[in-house]
Amino acid sequence: MSQHKNTKKLVVAMPREARQISKTGVYHVMWRGSAGQDIFHDDVDRIKYLEILLKYKDNTNIEIYGWCLMSNHVHILLREGDETLSATMKRIGISYVAYYNWKYQVRGHLFQDRFKSENVETISYLMTVVRYIHQNPVKAGLIDEVANWKWSSCDEYYGGRVYPRGLLNDDFILKYFSDNQEISRNHFREFNERPNQDACLDEPIYKRRCSDEEARIEIQKILREIPIPQLKTLPRESRNELLREIKQIDGLSLRQAARILGVSASLVSKV
Repeated sequence: MSQHKNTKKLVVAMPREARQISKTGVYHVMWRGSAGQDIFHDDVDRIKYLEILLKYKDNTNIEIYGWCLMSNHVHILLREGDETLSATMKRIGISYVAYYNWKYQVRGHLFQDRFKSENVETISYLMTVVRYIHQNPVKAGLIDEVANWKWSSCDEYYGGRVYPRGLLNDDFILKYFSDNQEISRNHFREFNERPNQDACLDEPIYKRRCSDEEARIEIQKILREIPIPQLKTLPRESRNELLREIKQIDGLSLRQAARILGVSASLVSKV
């Protein structure tokens, strides 16, 4: 009699690659919205995120050397404090997600499951990363000059005031340009605005956001004979089906879509 053994296919989950520990304790961190969704819909959201960042800067003694808040992702240049980078970022993420879900009455993932990070081991790369972070909005086609982006640390490096006070440690980088603060800021500005092909964290060149006029044209193609203002009056199932198509328009943000369609950002996000 032949014997038959019960065999089961063994599925082995590949473990996540462990983060390499920076010898300097300095990291460039980038965290995106889940599936590319916007994580900031208005200035209140951005202010709240920066306040949370300041809270955990004080609580965990991290040092922050630069940041930039885009619509669907965040860049931060920082040095670890009293706990691991992962622990600190988890605290920041949990706090912001709790606020976001409460405000927009949504559930589920907001950020990608795992933030990306890279070690910053040299002075040269430290400078490259802070410039890369500040030039994000320029390379995305949102502004022409880095100083015009309100939601980055750039203006404070230039001697201006950014919110919240006490978040940025600009002396750490400025000291490498000159001991004289005025000279240092001028030299930093020249470096910070220098054209470059920097590609930190292997990030691709950003696609330009489509303008409101371009967005309306693409939305109307999807709606066909239905006028844009009438979308929100359609039956729920029909409305949501069209919203799902509209969300796929290249270069269209959720906030932009909500504004043009006259509906809430949370509705666009949830469908």
